[in-house]
Amino acid sequence: MEEIKEFPETDTIELPPQPFEEPYRPAVSGKKKKKRKKKRYFLKFCIFCLLCTGGYYFLTSDYFNITTIDVIGNEYYTRAQLIQMTGLKTGKNTFEFDISRICDKLLEDPYIKNVKIRRIPMGTVRITVTERVEYAAVPYGESYVLLDNEGTVLRVSEEPPTLPLLLGMALVEMTPGKALVVEQSYLFTDTLELLEIMGEHEVYFKKIDFSTVMVKAYIYDTLYCEGAPGNIRDNMESVEKLLFELYQQEITHGVIKVGKDNYLSFSPNIE
Repeated sequence: MEEIKEFPETDTIELPPQPFEEPYRPAVSGKKKKKRKKKRYFLKFCIFCLLCTGGYYFLTSDYFNITTIDVIGNEYYTRAQLIQMTGLKTGKNTFEFDISRICDKLLEDPYIKNVKIRRIPMGTVRITVTERVEYAAVPYGESYVLLDNEGTVLRVSEEPPTLPLLLGMALVEMTPGKALVVEQSYLFTDTLELLEIMGEHEVYFKKIDFSTVMVKAYIYDTLYCEGAPGNIRDNMESVEKLLFELYQQEITHGVIKVGKDNYLSFSPNIE
């Protein structure tokens, strides 16, 4: 019988490690590399120009024309007046207008305290304004300087306003859009705060006289509170109760002296 040859269990043969050889790449000269880079830069530049041109024509298309102008927060100025002040017009492209410049122009008006202008898709421009409100008036010759609650000068009116009058103040500066400057600055600031809290109570001062060290806040021509503006402000609730009692007794003549720590005294005699 013939002998049967046994083969090894594995049919793989391990070869010794061979040195790594990089695949053949044809050499490229430096000039060709530069040409390729120039072509890529030129292609990118062309794509950039196309995008800019397309974007320009898209933004200046009729799609961005103004169709509606909304105005919010206006009371002193009408909607038509504010739109005229901005220079915005329907039918014009919204990007033809410099929004920041329009806002700066509006803020030059003493009655405009704050303004925001937004472009809204589908052709709407929304103008939101916060206006200063006429709060008090200071006689100036035969005219009246109108102020807001922060003492900002709004305008000079020839007509007597239906506002609390601040009498006896020595005016130093009265530039529209800026704070009124007076010699009695310490009394003026406290008086503005007094007028602001007045709206929270059923008390209305028709005029406040600064001609003495203590102000006189008139409810009627013959009935007034006398004291420091801060004291009257801090004791406003007690003043309101006393005025109600006087009203019930039909008393419209006298002086209410107001001091610290809720001090009140009434005298029917006017000094």
